[in-house]
Amino acid sequence: MINSVLIASGPTIEPIDPVMFITNHSSGKTGYYIAEEAKKRDVERIIYITGPSNYIPDNVDIIKVKTAIEMREQVLKNYNDVDLVIMAAAVSDYTSAKIYPEKIDKDQESITLKFIKNPDILSELGNKKKKQILIGFSVETENVFENGQKKLKKNNLDLLVLTEISESNKAFNVDDNQVYFLTGNGIKANKKMKKSDIAIILWDEILNLNLNK
Repeated sequence: MINSVLIASGPTIEPIDPVMFITNHSSGKTGYYIAEEAKKRDVERIIYITGPSNYIPDNVDIIKVKTAIEMREQVLKNYNDVDLVIMAAAVSDYTSAKIYPEKIDKDQESITLKFIKNPDILSELGNKKKKQILIGFSVETENVFENGQKKLKKNNLDLLVLTEISESNKAFNVDDNQVYFLTGNGIKANKKMKKSDIAIILWDEILNLNLNK
């Protein structure tokens, strides 16, 4: 029985100066629909940790963050209190090595920025995992299944939701997506469908995992 879930959703933004930042194309739709489906499955407690997004579910415990560091802090803070973690957030892999206190002068012909790697939240969760079911998300553009299998093992995941970005599958800022479910038992291909429907079949898969744990 899954009584509590932590869902991480949306993008993170990494500041460069008081005006500029880097981010990604994540809208937070998938995480939103996963939370909505959790309510339909009568999950008692839903902790929803989200980066900047217009997709915020009602009647759940909302924690808003901006940066990857903030996301990490809140995920780790709540990790031991839940049965299930779904890391649907698109956490920025890199952040600016320097945050400029004033707006960068636009009169410069060029600027060089240095970026440093953000913490790997999913890997940390996998190393700390005890009783939780841990679900990860991955977006790939090449060596899709090879990279997916590596992430599944490296991060000690129970299931990886894998998306291949292509001309026919934009995935970000659209209503549908085509995903694969990777587990230790192999790969399950799913047809392209609405993100709300992906949430339904993902919860079905999670509940099957829970029964077999």
